[in-house]
Amino acid sequence: MWTVHTAEAVQASFVFWLPFRDFFAQTILNMMRAALVSFTMTVGLFAQQSDARRGTELLTLDKAVQEAIGKNLSLIAERLNIPVAEARIVQARLRPNPVLSFGSDYNDWLGTGFTAANGAGPAEVNARVDFVIEGGHKRERRIEVAEGARSVAQLQLLNTTRQLILNVQSAFVDVLAAKENLDLANQNLKALNALVDVNSSRVRAGDLAQVELVRSRIAALQFRNAVQQSELKLRTARGRLALLMGRNGLAPDVEVGGPLRSDQDLIVLDELRAQSLNLRPDLQALVKDQARSQADIRLQLAQGKVDYTVGTQYHRQYDNAKGNSLGMFLSVPLPVFNKNQGEIERARTEQQQIQARIRALQNSIVNEVQTAFQSWETSRSLLTNIEKDMLQQARDVRETTEYSYRRGEASLVEFLDAQRAFNETMQSYNDARAEYARSLYILDAVTGKAVNP
Repeated sequence: MWTVHTAEAVQASFVFWLPFRDFFAQTILNMMRAALVSFTMTVGLFAQQSDARRGTELLTLDKAVQEAIGKNLSLIAERLNIPVAEARIVQARLRPNPVLSFGSDYNDWLGTGFTAANGAGPAEVNARVDFVIEGGHKRERRIEVAEGARSVAQLQLLNTTRQLILNVQSAFVDVLAAKENLDLANQNLKALNALVDVNSSRVRAGDLAQVELVRSRIAALQFRNAVQQSELKLRTARGRLALLMGRNGLAPDVEVGGPLRSDQDLIVLDELRAQSLNLRPDLQALVKDQARSQADIRLQLAQGKVDYTVGTQYHRQYDNAKGNSLGMFLSVPLPVFNKNQGEIERARTEQQQIQARIRALQNSIVNEVQTAFQSWETSRSLLTNIEKDMLQQARDVRETTEYSYRRGEASLVEFLDAQRAFNETMQSYNDARAEYARSLYILDAVTGKAVNP
């Protein structure tokens, strides 16, 4: 009797504890995961400290921008336009050179003989110097045009710098986003590999069909492919950033790091329009080019004025009529046909062309600001919605489905759907954060704040 009661008690105790088996198993599994995460973080910390001791370079956005400004090959070539413009100013300031002429005349090289009867001779030599006196203030007009061209070159360099800064910022954001997506892909692959290990154990124990193990392995292979694609995107983004910085490539020990920009300041569209029309260097360059064109009109009008050539000559005669003499000369061209009409008309037409370009660029800038503002609004709204409504729900669904699948209450298809939904949500979240950061940099670029803080 005692044996029967004991067996019944054991059976009742087993039945009582059976519902808690999965709970304790899941608790132990979570504790193991936490320990593994802690161990991984510790190893990562030691690895980072070891990298620091080896001299790992941390490349921040500010460092990348400064290096690009100093070493970008296209910007270096653009910067040389300023010395070229300054050399043209030097040339414009130069005055016309005097002309020295030397002659020897009435030489009896043919043996005629110089006599009083033939009246030939006597031999003489002369030296003459001519000076050009420019009319219409040509020199002042040339200097004015050259200085205007230098101002245009300086502003064009500033505009090229603005575009380069935006490209570097965008490339830097691409690298950070690619790193986050690669981390996400590795986490997904790690989770699927762990699931494959669990399913392998369950198949060996006879608790799971072989086909379920095959499905989980295929899913793991798909996530492994996603990891490889993410690695390729990261290498491509790092290569583009290195090219903008003037490097051949980023070494493996160069760590691109830093937070994604996430300003929450209120932005007003009307203020953006006003800033862009006042600060954009490409618009300022066109305005300066318009002033240069006006100076060019004045120069071409001055070119139509006549120049005076003043000269003096010294004569030396030999033989019978020995003597020295001086001569004075004045030469003035007659502006009968060429009054520089073509160049004057060309300069005036160019002035009208620049005015049209200014109006076109103003309209383009306003449209760029409008588009950038709408992109900023959309990216901010999308990021807020994902953070508020999607992230936690996707994470909860995945964890719940994973727990249910391990207990046998959910199918592998349901778990994979939850995993993919979580992955897509996190991918969208990473993309939204990157796009929001880009929109902030674009706003700085289209308004000119990037180079006129």
